[in-house]
Formats: sequence, C-alpha cells, structure tokens
Amino acid sequence: MNKYFKITLGILGVILLGIALLVAVFVLEMKPDNDAEEKVNIQAEQYLEDKFNDSFEIYDTLYDNMGNFEFEYAAKVRDKKTNTQFLVYHNDETDQMVDTYIADKWADDLETEIHPFIRENFGNSTDSFVFFINENIGQELGIDPLNPRSYIEFDVAPTIRISVPRKRTNEDGKILNEFISHLKNEEELQHGSVILEYIAENGEILDDEWGKEF
Repeated sequence: MNKYFKITLGILGVILLGIALLVAVFVLEMKPDNDAEEKVNIQAEQYLEDKFNDSFEIYDTLYDNMGNFEFEYAAKVRDKKTNTQFLVYHNDETDQMVDTYIADKWADDLETEIHPFIRENFGNSTDSFVFFINENIGQELGIDPLNPRSYIEFDVAPTIRISVPRKRTNEDGKILNEFISHLKNEEELQHGSVILEYIAENGEILDDEWGKEF
C-alpha cells in the first residue's frame, strides 16, 4: 500500500511541478522587458522630435503580450492641446517608426460629431467607438501631423460601433438608416461601416450584433 501511495505522490508531484513551471513561464511572458520599453521610448522621442512639436508627449508604454497588434512594444503619446492619444512604434515590415495619430484624431473628431445623434436616438447610456482599420492612414496619405486636416477631405471608410444597453427593437433599422443619411449629409462621410451591438452595462450580451456598410 505504501508503495502505491509513494507512486501516486510522485505522479502528483510531477504534475504540480509541471503546472508551476507553466505558471512561471506565463507570468514571465506577461511582464514587459524594461530594456525593450526603454528602446521604444528612445525611438519614439526621436520620432516625435523629427515629425511633431513640443505639444506632444510620451506618457506611457504599451506592451502587447497577447498578439493583438502588429507590434510588441509601443510608446503611448498624447497631444497636450487636444488630449488625442495615439501610438508610436517600429514597423518591422517597413523597418520604420510609424504613428497612429491621424487615425486616432479623426476617430475622436468623428465621435464628437456623431455623439448628439447617437444619444438622442439610442439613449444617454449608449456608447460609441470609432476606428480606422488602417491605423497608419496618415503616413499613407502623406498628411503632415502638424496639419492633420479633416477626414471629410479624403475618401476614407471608418468603422463605427454603437453599444446599445438593451435588446434590439423594430425601430433600430429605421434609426440606423437615418444615422447613415446623417453621416453622408451632415458629416460628409460617404463610406464606412456602422455596427450595432446590444450589451448591458455589466457586459452581458443582450442580442446579436448587426450593421451595414455604406
């Protein structure tokens, strides 16, 4: 009996040791590397000095340990005048530093413009999030970040996600069509996508999301 007990303990010990090693590796991978953070900040400081001005400052570092972005480390930067927050990082494919300033600024601008319509038609508890899939759109369009211009001057197609804290109603289709007409006529935005998601304040999904491209 003692022999089997010892064997069982040995097997459990090996299993627990394996779990402990996996946990240790996971914890280490989740922790950012200080040298890598310092490197991206130094690169970003030089990048800002070359392309921006004193109104922009680095306030933090983003470490992508889940593979959600095309980079591992990025400097978090903000415009002290407008509080627009964006990222500066090294693009491995082009071997150049890039930024998301124009994409984030235009997203902020558009979100500000559509805010009254969304609150009036979907309720004060409704949240919206605007983003451009191409985060480096500023560089591709050759836009000077010190003269960011406006999204209405270009043929761009942002995505607008609207989180409604209730279930879908029969009126939502009509409101969505009116919203798209508003975007085209008032915001001079001719292309884009609008997605409605139904999520309670506690995060519970209340209904299937849906939307339209225009």
